[in-house]
Amino acid sequence: MVLFGSNFGDANKHTTYNMPVLLAGGGFKHGQHLAFDKDRNYPLPNLFVSMLQRMDIEADHFASSTGMMRGLELKG
Repeated sequence: MVLFGSNFGDANKHTTYNMPVLLAGGGFKHGQHLAFDKDRNYPLPNLFVSMLQRMDIEADHFASSTGMMRGLELKG
C-alpha cells in the first residue's frame, strides 16, 4: 500500500479537514473517486483502520475513527 496526502484541506486557509488523499495497492478495488460530505467531516482515521485490517493487524479503531472506511472494497 502507498498512501499519499496533504496536511491541509485548503492550504490558503490552513484548514485540516477535507484533505485530499491518494491510496494505491493493498489489494483494494481502485479506479474510483470517493468524495464525502464536506459539512460533516468524514474521519480520515477510518482509512487507517481499513489499511491496518488489510495488513492483518487486529484493530477496530484508530484515533478518532468510527470504524472501517465505507466505499473501500477489496478486489474481486
